[in-house]
Amino acid sequence: MSRIGKVPVKIPSGVQVKVDGRKIEVKGSKGTLSRELPAELKVEVGEGIINVIPVAVDAEGTKALWGLYRVLINNMVVGVSSGYKRELEIFGVGYKVELKGKDLNIAAGLSYQVLFKARPGLEYKTDGPSKIVIEGIDKESVGQAAADIRRIRPPEPYKGKGIRYAGERIRRKAGKTAGK
Repeated sequence: MSRIGKVPVKIPSGVQVKVDGRKIEVKGSKGTLSRELPAELKVEVGEGIINVIPVAVDAEGTKALWGLYRVLINNMVVGVSSGYKRELEIFGVGYKVELKGKDLNIAAGLSYQVLFKARPGLEYKTDGPSKIVIEGIDKESVGQAAADIRRIRPPEPYKGKGIRYAGERIRRKAGKTAGK
């Protein structure tokens, strides 16, 4: 039995859940998300809870799918009710970010500035020239956008320059020492 899959998902007030065959749709104050369910699982909506139930527990990979889809449905419920937010920090001399319309213009020590295009369903904000905030209702797309921005210039271990997640600790290395 899946320990995660057995736990019911609580539905907060203001969130509506609709199951139509293999498709589950979650509506809330922030927006609407939907996802297709695999054939191995079914979903039951009760009084303020959602239960994910496997059709056949003995089938190969069903336990893993059971826990996975329970967490994905929980992420949908949290996303449409309160949303997700990811913060990035930029460190380095001359490293900065600015909003250009809805897109981000990032100067990260390269010979050119990177224009990071806005993605649907996401909102970018900047708190000064060295902080980026990404907000949206889909946890997966918020995290993927943050990872793609970080990939432009990942933090390096010698001086710590680059783009990092807020609160991320960079393990620093000692530089080479001058002759002996």
